[in-house]
Amino acid sequence: MKPENEAELSAGVAGARGPLRVQGGGTRGFQGAGELLETGGLAGIELYEPGALTLVAGAGTPLAEIEAALEAEGQRLAFEPMDHRGLMGTGGEPTIGGVVAANVSGPRRIQVGACRDHLLGVRFVDGTGQVISNGGRVMKNVTGYDLVKLMAGSWGTLGVLSQVSLKVLPKPETQATLAVEIADAGTAVRALSAALGSPFEVSGAAHAEGQALVRIEGFEGSVSYRAGRLAEVLAPFGAVREVAEGAALWTGIRDVLAFHGVPGDVWRISVKPGDTAAAVADFGTGQIVLDWGGGLIWALVPEGTDLRARLRVPGHATLVRAAAGTRARIGMFHPESAPLARIAEGLRARFDPRGIFNPGLMSAPVGA
Repeated sequence: MKPENEAELSAGVAGARGPLRVQGGGTRGFQGAGELLETGGLAGIELYEPGALTLVAGAGTPLAEIEAALEAEGQRLAFEPMDHRGLMGTGGEPTIGGVVAANVSGPRRIQVGACRDHLLGVRFVDGTGQVISNGGRVMKNVTGYDLVKLMAGSWGTLGVLSQVSLKVLPKPETQATLAVEIADAGTAVRALSAALGSPFEVSGAAHAEGQALVRIEGFEGSVSYRAGRLAEVLAPFGAVREVAEGAALWTGIRDVLAFHGVPGDVWRISVKPGDTAAAVADFGTGQIVLDWGGGLIWALVPEGTDLRARLRVPGHATLVRAAAGTRARIGMFHPESAPLARIAEGLRARFDPRGIFNPGLMSAPVGA
């Protein structure tokens, strides 16, 4: 099923006689059960007002098309959505609907928030075929239930997105990245926390391949001044140097370049930065990349390893890349607590009473 407009999508869902596997560009590697429902036909930028910092697009619009339009006006999606293809070994084209459905957010989340925080409005089709609209095209327009936030991160288990409205922001004049050689995760998190706790507006804080990395962005004079002051903050942790190819480096952090083409399972773990060192110690083996000041751990481990069972600190562990058998045995998403599970079940019963959307992802935490 590949509808070309919202009316066809509504009719197709209403007439479905079995489960539907909702797919945008197919870049995240999910292979669920049921008839394939592709949203690629729901494409196109429907409204872009650079002066108002707003953009409206069909859910199937390629992310590259949106980024090109924004680039031409000196603007960007500030939440820095990840491209999963290299990590997952997939093809296709990422779509804006897929980005929203998975709430995909990159290193800049620590400064500007997640994808959901830039989402102004949505249109989607629920499990009965009804078209639902919520939010709007301006930043102060939320009435009634905030379904905009609910749909971001629901992984297509509540409805099929047909249109999204987004807040966009200007691109900065320049950026600078500072690096300090630090081997262990605990010391790296302390260095990143010192940078984040400073008044110098850090927009990226990561640890990869033995380096603590800090990014700042803005006007050239401001960046130059803040880079100098941040170097003073980081100096107690080692020699500080400025990285020449900062933009490419942060694209690699965003897309977890270190794990591309490397055998093993990939986990994404969210913890408090203060618990990161303990979590990494619990994992025992594997390669680690830290983002969000240590609050996000990417872990590459031997195939079949259940990191969730080893996690002794509070947090959430998502199995991002693994063989089908491992996914079936362990499950992709961290189990919800009983109260949250009841809420999620109630929401799914309301929005998808027949249980036809992405049944293989029914354990997905609503609003992840």
